[in-house]
Amino acid sequence: MLTIGRKAISAGSCSKAVSVPKLATPVSRNVSCKVATGPKPSMASFKSPNQSQKSVSIDMRDEGSGLFTSVDPESRRVSPVDVKGRVRVKMVYVVLESQYQSALSAAVKGINEKNNKVCFEIVGYLLEELRDADNLAAFKKDLENANVFIGSLIFIEEDRLDACLIFPSMPAVMQLNKLGTFSMSQLGQSKSIIGDFIKSARKNNDNFEEGLLKLACTLPKVLKYLPSDKAKDARNFVNSLQYWLGGNTENLENMLITIAQEYVPALQGADMEIAEPVLFPEVGIWHPMAPNMYEDLKEYMNWYDTRKDMSFAKDAPVVGLVMQRSHLVTGDEGHYSAVVAELEAKGAKKFFYDPMGTGKTYVNAVVSLTGFALVGGPARQDAPKAVEALTNLNVPYMCSLPLVFQTTEEWMASELGVHPVQVALQVALPELDGAIDPIMFSGRDSNTGKSHALPDRIASMAMRAINWAKLRNKPNAEKKLAVTVFSFPPDKGNVGTAAYLNVFGSILKVLKNLQKQGYNVGSLPINDKGLIDSIVNNGDSKFNSADLNIAYKMNMDEYQDLCPYTEALEENWGKPPGQLNTNGQDLLVYGKQYGNVFIGVQPTFGYEGDPMRLLFSRSASPHHGFAAYYTYLEKIFKADAVLHFGTHGSLEFMPGKQVGMSGVCYPDALIGNIPNIYYYAANNPSEATIAKRRSYANTISYLTPPAENAGLYKGLKELKELIASYQGMRESGRAVQIVATIVSTARQCNLDKDVNLPADDEAAMNLTHDERDMVVGQCNLDKDLNLPADDEAAMNLVHECDLVVGQVYSKLMEIESRLLPCGLHIIGESPTAMEAIATLVNIGELDRPDQVPLPIKGLPGILARSIGRDIEHIYKGKNKGMLAEVELLQQITESCRLMVTEFVNDNTGLDGRIGNNFMTKFAKFTGMYQDPIQRALKGTYFGTADRDDLGNTFKYLEFCLTQIVKDNELGALVEGLDGKYVLPGPGGDPIRNPSVLPTGKNIHALDPQSIPTQAALKSATLVVDRLLDREKSQNGGKYPETIALVLWGTDNIKTYGESLAQVLMMVGIMPVADALGRVNKLQVIPIAELGRPRIDVVVSCSGVFRDLFVNQMLLLDRAVKMAAELDEPDEVNYVRKHAKEQAAEMGLTNIRDAACRVFSNSSGSYSTNVSLAVENSSWTDESQLQEMYVKRKSFAFNSDRPGAGGEERRDIFETAMKTVEVTFQNLDSSEISLTDVSHYFDSDPTKLVSSLRSDGKVPSAYIADTTTANGQVRTLGETVRLDARTKLLNPKWYEGMMGSGYEGVREIQKRLTNTMGWSATSGMVDNWVYDEANSTFIDDADMAKRLMDANPNSFRKLVATFLEANGRGYWEANEEQIEKLKQLYMDVEDKIEGIE
Repeated sequence: MLTIGRKAISAGSCSKAVSVPKLATPVSRNVSCKVATGPKPSMASFKSPNQSQKSVSIDMRDEGSGLFTSVDPESRRVSPVDVKGRVRVKMVYVVLESQYQSALSAAVKGINEKNNKVCFEIVGYLLEELRDADNLAAFKKDLENANVFIGSLIFIEEDRLDACLIFPSMPAVMQLNKLGTFSMSQLGQSKSIIGDFIKSARKNNDNFEEGLLKLACTLPKVLKYLPSDKAKDARNFVNSLQYWLGGNTENLENMLITIAQEYVPALQGADMEIAEPVLFPEVGIWHPMAPNMYEDLKEYMNWYDTRKDMSFAKDAPVVGLVMQRSHLVTGDEGHYSAVVAELEAKGAKKFFYDPMGTGKTYVNAVVSLTGFALVGGPARQDAPKAVEALTNLNVPYMCSLPLVFQTTEEWMASELGVHPVQVALQVALPELDGAIDPIMFSGRDSNTGKSHALPDRIASMAMRAINWAKLRNKPNAEKKLAVTVFSFPPDKGNVGTAAYLNVFGSILKVLKNLQKQGYNVGSLPINDKGLIDSIVNNGDSKFNSADLNIAYKMNMDEYQDLCPYTEALEENWGKPPGQLNTNGQDLLVYGKQYGNVFIGVQPTFGYEGDPMRLLFSRSASPHHGFAAYYTYLEKIFKADAVLHFGTHGSLEFMPGKQVGMSGVCYPDALIGNIPNIYYYAANNPSEATIAKRRSYANTISYLTPPAENAGLYKGLKELKELIASYQGMRESGRAVQIVATIVSTARQCNLDKDVNLPADDEAAMNLTHDERDMVVGQCNLDKDLNLPADDEAAMNLVHECDLVVGQVYSKLMEIESRLLPCGLHIIGESPTAMEAIATLVNIGELDRPDQVPLPIKGLPGILARSIGRDIEHIYKGKNKGMLAEVELLQQITESCRLMVTEFVNDNTGLDGRIGNNFMTKFAKFTGMYQDPIQRALKGTYFGTADRDDLGNTFKYLEFCLTQIVKDNELGALVEGLDGKYVLPGPGGDPIRNPSVLPTGKNIHALDPQSIPTQAALKSATLVVDRLLDREKSQNGGKYPETIALVLWGTDNIKTYGESLAQVLMMVGIMPVADALGRVNKLQVIPIAELGRPRIDVVVSCSGVFRDLFVNQMLLLDRAVKMAAELDEPDEVNYVRKHAKEQAAEMGLTNIRDAACRVFSNSSGSYSTNVSLAVENSSWTDESQLQEMYVKRKSFAFNSDRPGAGGEERRDIFETAMKTVEVTFQNLDSSEISLTDVSHYFDSDPTKLVSSLRSDGKVPSAYIADTTTANGQVRTLGETVRLDARTKLLNPKWYEGMMGSGYEGVREIQKRLTNTMGWSATSGMVDNWVYDEANSTFIDDADMAKRLMDANPNSFRKLVATFLEANGRGYWEANEEQIEKLKQLYMDVEDKIEGIE
């Protein structure tokens, strides 16, 4: 096994070595620490009351300091035993990582033992330890009498120090270097050789750290000829840097003596022997058995070929390693030796790159052991350069993790896993490079600071690397692929669940493509229906069988022999086989095999239908059937790879550490050593990231279905036409008849349920002129509009009639223009150019000031400026319902749509795809051609629109169009299965961020420390202002004192932290970024500048947000505590007001403890389980749902105890919730709205707040919708109604779903279930929504038959949901409706049972 040393930013060296000395000799090649992190112990659990066995709960959280590490820095103090008349020099150091600890300690001990002029006292601190107040105080005390300070990534100002050395760090910190007359902060400010050098380095290299390393390599040759003291001091600094980068004991001894002799006054004039720095290669070839590091490949191979201790098979996989040079030079490389030994023992061999320049790739896989981004290191990264290099290499790229901030014991005890800063630096940043499989491989010793191997983690990492590597050479015909589909909630009608994906149609397309690539896929069904039937229905039984097709029966001896953690599952599920996925004797694996492809159904969590588990269990282990499924894939079917199909399954959400899992974490144990490829929706980067980190998935993005405008239908469409007629004839005699028709149409649309219409037609005919305008204004929607309270008020609206009509028109336009995905996506089928028009229009709406090379101006703004208007003012007028502004905005919108349509037409062939348009060519040939912009704007008010701005925007839209219609979804899968590098790309909303496209990329999120951005902060401020203004207007001019809001992972990735910024703006605290763009500071916004009180908050973070953004959660907690401690009156600081009240009520002496406001699930747990209860009808009353919410969401994240993770603080959670007056959530993408997924109602606390408040008041509930350029803040009721009108009740939407048959029926049923979920948590669903849905899907006999025939199981659930909604009091159905539903339920039961 050959490995490569690598320069990290904190440990570089000269590229040309004066000599190549022997490295620090490792004590032993054997694994230095036999730390086992598996097999699985019993885990936290819940036992139902009827279970006799007592439950065991294990809480491994740190109950001490609450920090991530509690190592005593005194363990790093080395003092001379006997000064013996020597000068005593004290040195204090602070470092990011601990690999220098052992070498520094050895250097000091060596000096103290043999030097007769100087001795050293040394003490060191890790940056993480300085979070602790006692450690910080001790550090400051040590500095008071220190002579020398050495630091990395720390800010300190100590002018009285004899010497201050800051080695490679961010530029602002590097400037603190000071040796005599040499000061890094002054470099480049005066005329000198050094100054000129630094100026040049800064000018020609955007990375100051790299320039500094080049300086260290070249400058000593020049400086030694310069006589000035300044040059001498500069040379001493550069030599010190070289000593430090050399890293071994000899170099560090010479560094310490140099600094002491030159800068400690008592030693000046002492003549001690000091050797020149011994330099090591910047990049080299290293092997633990080799005598030294090699810079020449031939020399290395000469040594390697003489090895007698190992032999390799001819086709042995080749795994290359990237290592951090500082660990090698300091002798802290035991963990690297263990990795090499494990890989070689498993038959892997050879080297990383192509030093001979042949263009050939010598490796089958690469594993980075540095833990950092491939290019740049800990301070920064250059992902484009890394992607370019890895694309050329074209093999799987894994990035394994060494522990940095915690000891091994602290990591094993932590529920969070690795430190959040380490997650940001060593997981999130490498993901931007395309890294996968973030497996821990080394721990850190608490006494010496040295790294040591984690044998079971290394074994797992090595085997996974080898298995990825094998994919490159194994013939396709021999590869075995396990395709895994999901079924949630568990039901035959739900097999193949995935967000916006036609799963079986996609699988068929994938298998046919793999067949072309030479894979053995057996005899495939002719269509997706045949594929569904082969999996859903047991071939040995009738259609009515409750079982799916059984692919394998696993007896108990086999299960217990092959699955090493069966005993751990018994705590939750009893002895195998249990009650799930079993026939009572065997564990059953459901699915169907086609050649070398197995299509299996992943078992569900197992506790969905158990209300007691849902109520009391923080988390639960997988059941025996779940474990048997993955055991079958790896040990019996022997899959070469598993393909999880669609968003999303349960594997990645099983209990265990959030990031950096151990052998006792269930996702790690379940996936085992199988390479995992996972098709994931491109618009869901947060949960894709969880899959990447917790199930070691290479996540390949797929597109959501093409979007269309919702349009108007039935009575809504007629209503728009009637309003248009009324506008033209309001002064004529026909106005009376038009209003009567409007009233009649409103009744037909059930609008009389939420609009105060005249009592009958005669009353409508007798309306006055102003009353007619009033009716037109109300039609659709007195709950949605701010309308007069009664007829008397209406009579006073002589001058406001147009405003009321405008409000109605505005609401209709809102419904009509809303984007909705139609149908379900099939993998590998990109939309046509014509299908992309609505998406392009919305992309073109947005200003993109940061776009390179030129800013992009939104189309509506360009058109508005052409008539001397500002689009933002038009938006404001439209939002107020000003009729003229509504009409103007509609004209702008229609012109934008027409421009984009004409543009697409010019670039589209007869098949609707990008190509040559014959008519365009002919028109150009004849000289009759007009460009699409000219054609579209002809005859409008906008003919003078700036052509340069429009041209720039359409050039961008042309690029976007090519990205939309292009995909690599099938190609990326083939690349992954071929053992190749899958190009990484961001996930998110393609409208906000078109770089999400084309799909077929390895999805990554973003640098978690980079949010919120300034753009997000600007948008957040606007939304918060609109939210507070709206609540004030409906609350007698009073601000809400507390707002409860939800933070989602995906939302914050898509918007770069908008909702995160909203919380900060509510409490009046400004986030501040450092020089590298990392948001880690806070600044109080003065009340005078804020212009309003500080609003208290209760922040509920999703489990995914918690996993991805722990640092930001702690930032929010710091912000709230900062606001609570401000010396401000209660009337302008509700945070402080409530914290004081709660501290008094709870007997707390520290206001910071009472100001905990950031909550989530416990580590490794997700959701409130409310959605599971609703989806499975496993709840009795709403109080049970509310108890689930409180039990699972009351874990506080405290910045004063960052290492403790979520600590259960139900008392503070409930006390804070009692003050809530507003609940609030965000919608950020047109693809997902309130009823599309269950997450939103699962986290809605509206009724919970009412149950906790002493007055029982229901809080106001709002939803921010920033899916368009004209962001809105609506009430929850308005949003639910908008969702129903544009999706569930919209023929365009449900007919699009019906086009996908079996899976489309499930999507319709899911929307109704989610609608009922909102009834359960908020009570904001109007009765007419259920009435209209019943009319659409039940009363229409043809539609009911289509639903039943396509998917009888999902149709049964649809019928049952209507009956349940009625039974729970959410829908007042008449007796005839209920009887029909009961009859249909019996009919569908008969069909499922096979009774004709």
